[in-house]
Amino acid sequence: MLRLAMPDPYETRMVSPRHLKERIEAERTGIPFVYWLDDGGEQHILMLTADHTRVTIGRRDQSDVPLTWDAEVSRAHALLEPIGGEWTLIDDGLALNGSFVNGSRIRGRHRLEDKDHMYFGQTRVVYREPESDPGSQSTARALESPAGIPLTETQRKLLIALCRPVESGSATPATNPQIAAEVHLSVDAVKAHMRHLFDRFELGDLPQNEKRQQLVAIVRGSGLLSPHDF
Repeated sequence: MLRLAMPDPYETRMVSPRHLKERIEAERTGIPFVYWLDDGGEQHILMLTADHTRVTIGRRDQSDVPLTWDAEVSRAHALLEPIGGEWTLIDDGLALNGSFVNGSRIRGRHRLEDKDHMYFGQTRVVYREPESDPGSQSTARALESPAGIPLTETQRKLLIALCRPVESGSATPATNPQIAAEVHLSVDAVKAHMRHLFDRFELGDLPQNEKRQQLVAIVRGSGLLSPHDF
């Protein structure tokens, strides 16, 4: 079955520093969790603690993951359950529009892995299992203690140029050509520096646009740069 999704708010909206901090704080607990955005762009996080033996997903207010705004979600759509110490998604086939993990429709039980993207209707719910992601602690330390991530003067200038449009109210960071024009480097040199910065902040496995947005969110939320830099 081909799934034609509406634009995903995770892809079309800037990741706010507050949302990023909330997710990093959840990662630091070492407890699996899921997070999603509601129709107003507000982030919700549900920690999958030992008390949760059955997590309901649906359009009802009483659901543990209540997707009340999404008309394509059934009232009782799917379940999350821990089996043998691992979280699984369960879709018994009653939901009209089905459940998807990373683009594939799920029927029956499916064991979840860290960073799996689940779709119910038009809503994305992301599963995190931070104990399996050592890099999350490095990102947390980078946000919590910017001094632990030393920057060269060139890297600092690149970050200022990257963030400048967002500081001015734009929804998107600067492009590589825009950065190159500001810092007087070639576009290829900017690309090389940006790759290094993505690696330093443990963002190398994200899609390109999301890497840039996450880097801006970390920089703006951590105090690596001050308002005087702009």
